[in-house]
Amino acid sequence: MAKLGYDDTPLLPGGQWQVHDYRRPQPRIVTPGAEAGRAPSDARFLFDGSSLSGWAGRDGDVQWKIDNGCLAVVPKTGDIWTRETLGDCQLHLEFACPAEIKGESQGRGNSGVFLMGLYEIQVLDGYNNPTYADGITASIYGEFPPLVNACRKPGDWQTYDIVWTAPRFNGVALVAPAYLTLLHNGVLVHNHTELMGPTGHRDVYPYKAHAPTGPLKLQDHGDLVRYRNIWYRPIGNYDGQ
Repeated sequence: MAKLGYDDTPLLPGGQWQVHDYRRPQPRIVTPGAEAGRAPSDARFLFDGSSLSGWAGRDGDVQWKIDNGCLAVVPKTGDIWTRETLGDCQLHLEFACPAEIKGESQGRGNSGVFLMGLYEIQVLDGYNNPTYADGITASIYGEFPPLVNACRKPGDWQTYDIVWTAPRFNGVALVAPAYLTLLHNGVLVHNHTELMGPTGHRDVYPYKAHAPTGPLKLQDHGDLVRYRNIWYRPIGNYDGQ
């Protein structure tokens, strides 16, 4: 069998392989989902439409409901979060704000996706709904607006595809900040954006040392938002490195 590469090329800087090295291990094969948004073969489901056993809530058991395979907010029962903790990852989820329009600005279809329980990507009905820029749908709440508003109409299902790099700490010192890339309905709205710290309302929140992994938290903001098809893939080094 012919060599699928070369052994007479320069050594790549800082590595053990040469350019086009035929000895370099091949990437492992992952079967993609059959349709856009479907989980690939190595995905780990956080919510597949059938069980809430992997989630916890304010009073222990989750008070949100499963409705036709969707995870539905039950207002005033509190936020919910995964029992499993996540670090660097690729995350996919889908959400729908209420079809019936009630309220305006931050009072319309509000919820939130909190990476590691601390860093919020805003969920909001942002379709023809003016609000402050760093609080619109797909904003890194209180820090960065999305590059564009890619919202679908109220009631329509929308997608977030996230690439998350967790912050690094050495003791109490910040070594590297968190980074976020986000596609909203297939549109790039954050491109390796460096977070200022944990997110919050009406203030700036500096980094404080925390564990390298944390839960995915979904917010009860009092609106009838629904979620489905929540899965993630841990990000590690390429298997051949």
